[in-house]
Amino acid sequence: MAKPSPKPNAKKSVGRYVHPEVRGRVTKARPRGKDHSPRWYGALILALLVLGVLLIVLNYLGVLPGSTSAWWLVGGLVTMFAGFFLATQYR
Repeated sequence: MAKPSPKPNAKKSVGRYVHPEVRGRVTKARPRGKDHSPRWYGALILALLVLGVLLIVLNYLGVLPGSTSAWWLVGGLVTMFAGFFLATQYR
């Protein structure tokens, strides 16, 4: 069986030297400035993470009211989780 002859002026869509635009592998650029987080967002993330660690450490040392309690530990872990969750949404 004979090979079909290549079409004249056909754009090359596969191979080594094909432009990414032809293959459809280029992501369109998004406009800048529309999807950035506010300035206070990063400070909120750090504050939640530090507060969570502080709650856990102070609970361990027995400084918080009510002696050593599992609820202080839960509060610290939830606060840290909130900080990590917000960090995943940061742009």
